[in-house]
Amino acid sequence: MVKTNFRTGLTSRVIHQVENAFLLGIAFFTVVAMAQEVYALVLGIKVALEDLLLMFIYVEVLAMVGVYYDSKKIPITLPLFIAITALARLVILQGKDQPPVNLLYESVAILVLAAACVVINYRQPPERAERSRGGAEPE
Repeated sequence: MVKTNFRTGLTSRVIHQVENAFLLGIAFFTVVAMAQEVYALVLGIKVALEDLLLMFIYVEVLAMVGVYYDSKKIPITLPLFIAITALARLVILQGKDQPPVNLLYESVAILVLAAACVVINYRQPPERAERSRGGAEPE
């Protein structure tokens, strides 16, 4: 029988509750920000691409919170998608006022993030890689 330290269990529960409170806060404030953006769009009677990209970022943040609640894990690709969308929005917002080299840097950053997503999605899981190298079968 394994003994569990009371402090460790209590600490784990406290950390879990604080984590849940912050995640609920992130979800709540994301919904508030979305509502403010929709309100501004309705008042302005004009929707631009950068507004849609901002809404997409909000949806991705909510999806990340939802995925965490479902699986207790955050896939690394979700924050990468948010970063790609944010960089694309930045490129659109800057327009023609910025030096061309900035556009090049931002484009390379988007390309690097996209390549990271591809590498992460197509890599072999560690267990399968170990078995393919002749390692022992997991029990």
